[in-house]
Amino acid sequence: MSDQCNAGGVLVLGAGELGISVLRELTVLRKQGRVPPVSVLLRPSKGASNPASSGATAFIRDLGIDIVEADLAAASVNDLAAIFSRFTQVVCCTGFVGGPGTQRKITAAVIAAGVAHYVPWQFGVDYDVIGRGSGQEVWDEQLDVRDMLRAQSKVCWTIISTGMFTSFVFLPAFGLANLEQNRVHALGDWDFGLTVTTPEDIGRVTALVVASPSEFSDQVVYAAGDTFTYRELADTVDQVLNTRVDRILLTVPELRSEVSSHPTDTMRKYRLAFARPDGVAWPKSDTLNAERGMAMVDVATWLRRWRDLNGAPVSR
Repeated sequence: MSDQCNAGGVLVLGAGELGISVLRELTVLRKQGRVPPVSVLLRPSKGASNPASSGATAFIRDLGIDIVEADLAAASVNDLAAIFSRFTQVVCCTGFVGGPGTQRKITAAVIAAGVAHYVPWQFGVDYDVIGRGSGQEVWDEQLDVRDMLRAQSKVCWTIISTGMFTSFVFLPAFGLANLEQNRVHALGDWDFGLTVTTPEDIGRVTALVVASPSEFSDQVVYAAGDTFTYRELADTVDQVLNTRVDRILLTVPELRSEVSSHPTDTMRKYRLAFARPDGVAWPKSDTLNAERGMAMVDVATWLRRWRDLNGAPVSR
């Protein structure tokens, strides 16, 4: 390990869908001697643990990963800094579950602890391009985190932009592609684009960054399992599932009206946020995975797996 910050341990914050993927890939590299020991920070268990929680903990321990307990939402900056100072790399996989301000607090603690390398929770869109005032308060907080990191020189950092989770595209509650109803919506314009990546592939890219932190120091790294226009998304669903989806355009004025009528509806806010020509998509050719020749799961592959698990819908 040539990187100085590989001399100590890696702490992953959270073990949700993305956190587990990152932990699994880091374990592979740990066995190859490419990363130091790996730990994960979880919320303290309260009372008797349920079987699902016990199963997750057992899985993590089977990977040879130590568990550190702390409540990111309740702990102070000093409390977190005391924990983080024991590690040379911190990877944040907690998302926004801790509520507003949590990502700023975590970043402040990382800086206070003098962690050698930090991968913040930025696995999403290109916040620099989108800028402030998008209507997504959590997106503004992501820009706050970037400002905090860029304003200091104590901690090296790597931001990994991956776009939307691929599965989110097909989440009925989001209302983009509903496979059961055989319907695809376009957000804003059929030629607007979207970048998506599966958590498993994000885990692979993140592990690669952790294994060679100095190579990716103080920069934004892009990954993409797939990049497509909404028109191409509908075409892909038609082709893979041998169907003809209903294609419905949701214009920006329509989306704004929905948000205005339902100001607390998170999904409506997200639909409006992604109805834009920039910041939410980038060419696959410009990504780290393309540069390294990493095979990734594109939408067609995701759909074939869905079809095999659920059976093909009735063609029409």
